[in-house]
Amino acid sequence: MLVLLPPSETKRTGGDGPPLDLAALRHPELDPVRKALVDELVELSDDVAACRAALGLSERRLDEIERNAALWTSPTSPAITRYTGVLYDALDVGSLRGAAAGRARERLAVGSALFGLVHAGDPIPAYRLSAGSALPGSGTLAARWKPVLEPVLARLAAEQLVVDLRSGAYAQLARVPGAVTVNVLAERPDGTRSVVSHHNKSHKGGLARLLVSTRAEPADAAGVARIARRAGHVVERSGNHLDLVIPT
Repeated sequence: MLVLLPPSETKRTGGDGPPLDLAALRHPELDPVRKALVDELVELSDDVAACRAALGLSERRLDEIERNAALWTSPTSPAITRYTGVLYDALDVGSLRGAAAGRARERLAVGSALFGLVHAGDPIPAYRLSAGSALPGSGTLAARWKPVLEPVLARLAAEQLVVDLRSGAYAQLARVPGAVTVNVLAERPDGTRSVVSHHNKSHKGGLARLLVSTRAEPADAAGVARIARRAGHVVERSGNHLDLVIPT
């Protein structure tokens, strides 16, 4: 099973790994796009105004531009510890021990606007690039990633079950055929429901933790639903799609 996470805008700085080496990342067929994007971000960092416009940065986030300027020289850390925020707090991968920690390294991957796809242990630097960013003089990131990333995801989906927890913008970078998708719905006392926004990431992070903690190897959406229900969640399934229902 592969659990595909969205990245986060916030990332830990620093790291104790060597500078970025694309050869150290899995899926070398993605390297030409990875290299082109890294080079473009480094070059774009020389023009602060253009960089702010392309990345949607405020004047107070000049540190993000500095990060991009140093993409080839700054230290790296494993992808699963690079990303921070609500989802990654709920996942809390650092507290996993033994076999569960091993399964996290094997089962977790992140959809990235800069690297396409990184697995938990892939060493990456801190960076700023979102799925909706528009770099000057180039097409959309979806147009650049889809031709090379979709075949990679299709191959992975043919080998194992993929649980796709990416947000909409990142899911548009490349589809995963047959993936299990998940929505988080809030159910009010009157029975009406709405898509959870504020706590959506937290619940998806909690589900990801369940999926790497279990010894089970679910083969389909029904198997994923059983794991969540055993943990006390209310889950409704329609084909390959799951709704995680949270009472409010």
